[in-house]
Amino acid sequence: MRASDSPLPIDAVLDDLASALSAAPNAVLVAPPGAGKTTRVPLALLDEPWTRGGKLILLEPRRLAARGAANRMAQTLGERVGETVGLRVRLGSKIGPKTRIEVVTEGVFARMILDDPTLDGVAAVLFDEFHERSLDADFGLALALDAQGGLREDLRILVMSATLDGARVARLLGQAPVIESEGRAYPVETRYLGRDPLKRIEDQVTDAALLALNEQGGSLLVFLPGQGEIRRVEERLRERLRDPSVEIAPLYGALDQAEQDRAVLPTAKGRRKIVLATSIAETSLTIEGVRVVIDSGLARIPVYEPDIGITRLETRRASRAASDQRRGRAGRTEPGICYRLWEEAGTGALEAFTRPEILSADLSPLLLDCAAWGVAEPASLAFLDAPPAPALKEARSLLLALGALDADGRITPDGRALQALPLPPRLARMVVAAAHYGQASPAADLAAVLVERGLGGDGIDLAERVERMGRERGGRGADMRRLAEGWARLAEKASPRRQDAPLSPGLLLALAYPDRVAKARAPGSGQYLLANGRGAALEPAQRLAREPWLVVADMTGAAQQARITGAAAIGEDEIMRLANEGLAPLALEERTETSFDRNARALRSRAVRRYGALALAERPLPVEPTSENATILAKGIAGLGIGLLPWSKGQLQLRERAGFLRKAAGAGGDNPWPDLSDAGLAAEPELWLAPHVEGRASLSAIVTADLDSALAELLPWDLKRRLDAEAPTHFTAPTGSNLAVDYAAEAGPTISVRVQELYGLAQHPALAGGRVPLVLELLSPAHRPIQVTRDLPGFWRGSWAAVKADMKGRYPRHLWPDDPAAALPTTRAKPRGT
Repeated sequence: MRASDSPLPIDAVLDDLASALSAAPNAVLVAPPGAGKTTRVPLALLDEPWTRGGKLILLEPRRLAARGAANRMAQTLGERVGETVGLRVRLGSKIGPKTRIEVVTEGVFARMILDDPTLDGVAAVLFDEFHERSLDADFGLALALDAQGGLREDLRILVMSATLDGARVARLLGQAPVIESEGRAYPVETRYLGRDPLKRIEDQVTDAALLALNEQGGSLLVFLPGQGEIRRVEERLRERLRDPSVEIAPLYGALDQAEQDRAVLPTAKGRRKIVLATSIAETSLTIEGVRVVIDSGLARIPVYEPDIGITRLETRRASRAASDQRRGRAGRTEPGICYRLWEEAGTGALEAFTRPEILSADLSPLLLDCAAWGVAEPASLAFLDAPPAPALKEARSLLLALGALDADGRITPDGRALQALPLPPRLARMVVAAAHYGQASPAADLAAVLVERGLGGDGIDLAERVERMGRERGGRGADMRRLAEGWARLAEKASPRRQDAPLSPGLLLALAYPDRVAKARAPGSGQYLLANGRGAALEPAQRLAREPWLVVADMTGAAQQARITGAAAIGEDEIMRLANEGLAPLALEERTETSFDRNARALRSRAVRRYGALALAERPLPVEPTSENATILAKGIAGLGIGLLPWSKGQLQLRERAGFLRKAAGAGGDNPWPDLSDAGLAAEPELWLAPHVEGRASLSAIVTADLDSALAELLPWDLKRRLDAEAPTHFTAPTGSNLAVDYAAEAGPTISVRVQELYGLAQHPALAGGRVPLVLELLSPAHRPIQVTRDLPGFWRGSWAAVKADMKGRYPRHLWPDDPAAALPTTRAKPRGT
């Protein structure tokens, strides 16, 4: 154990932790924010007997946290970083011959263990802030456990977190002991300000910050979901803040180290600071002087869509665990206060923990690294949450298309070349493929601006960002240029130059994202269709919106209204080259396409050259008389409306009669009658209409005879015979008159008949085998309605007497018998003299 400069809560459990790791290879440490675990634990374990002089690797989720932890431990020892305590991050390392503790980011550790599976010289790996559940942390832990089980039984693994389901992690680590540190360093009061849905979050955060400045002393740490919100709050504060002693300091990953340090370091005496931060400030970081936290309650989460291979950022409510972490920032150095921009009752509705990245990430880097480790199925490794099958399937398809995996999931030589570059597989493929043309350096620069957010600015045009990156004089720009040079050298070794051929930024980008080549839907509209079939948009005012062709690298927003945030222009000739030279898994395809033109109500055929969903060139063709085209015509007409077909009156009545019998038969499964209504026929036009319009190219070309043959197939001979018997077109009255039955009448099948023609009819006429009474509209001798009935005998016995009296006065020359059921039917008036 090493002496520390001041006591911290974690000190109380350091002996227990050391004992646990002496007795067992693995342990879990749960300690709340401010306990001191990040900087005290590695120093405390450094001289344990089981280290045998080996190194301790401390993993941090972000570069900022890694630098802070390394600096703090080095200060404790009275040294500089690079001596006992070293630092290894993407943009530079400080490691010396005396280094015993290496602070590394999680992504760097994954590369370390892949390059050296035995972790030679490493005594323990400490996973800090594991509750963030990044994909790199989950993967690094899975590989460390695999190495421990097969190669390094003496390797110690410690998982540390402030908010974590310790028991679940302990089970993953083989029932490892769980050590808990109680209590924060200082108490934190929580105040709930609520959330006004009518106000922008930036306005409400600004109001809260100004309120806190007036009510509280000390500096403020404000949590916002992303860089855009930070900049907008900064603008509002600068407009409204009049106190010159208050500094405003943004803090997010895309800032240069100097700007990040400015946000973290203490202010001068008599000055205060408002730090506007993303979730980068949630963990492993003490910002000097902060005793007030303002939490917007929001976080920006990457969400991967496997069906289109795109990761987009969504703004969501932060989890309870993340909210607790944010709250804890206020009590790091003294008692503090946390203002929350939601109602207290809403806290219980938050998700308990931040959703693990493995459940919503692009898994192609994971799958490729697993293959490099010798594991074809990631599920065979010890993951706390299993990788989702759909994302793995999409990742496998991508890696197969890139030639990185074989059919059995084993890594190929090309896959080794991609995996050697510390880049996502798509970008690695871009750099390696560009090396064939002597363009590895421009491709590596393009990869740099894509992986290092904010490098070269935040403009949408990636070509401009690459140019700006080349001119940046800050430390981050220089570091990334050196890193890109290293990537280019690795690619040139793996992929010897075949020719020197300059490639535009758009064509380089298409080597990585051939499925995201995009065509403008209309010139200057800013609306684009991607080769993968999805749509995306640019603001029409953007210069790139005038380009007819783009390659899209980044998008955000919902799939239906995705907004392009990173792209480069490409020429149509370059797209042809991309496909013709085999530079993309998407090939050019020449095919004939026939579609239904709704305006012309006709088929249109064309020869089309396609790149994915994009039409590059087309020319009209005559419509071929095929069954496929007949189906397209039938479906197109059905979409416009079945009623537009040239139905004859007889055909319409036949459909109505069949519809009547279908309804009369009931809803059971044994109903033999087809649905000949407009809706029923529109449901499957390819089955009944298409076979009878083959060779037709338009609605106007279809004739009534075509529909006769279609209906004949829908109503075979046995049903047609039943139709004529149970739903006849006419009813024969007792006088011999044939009266047309109206099957479309609202009341049901109806005939209109003069009442005298039904004299002598003692039984009501019925249809559908006697199940449905025919509706009788009884007329006067002048053909005016006098009664509607479904029960003629009842009418004779009942209201006939009143009708007879009325009719006798109006039509005295006609016969009005007392008992019409026994009278003879007639179509004439009474003979004279009777």
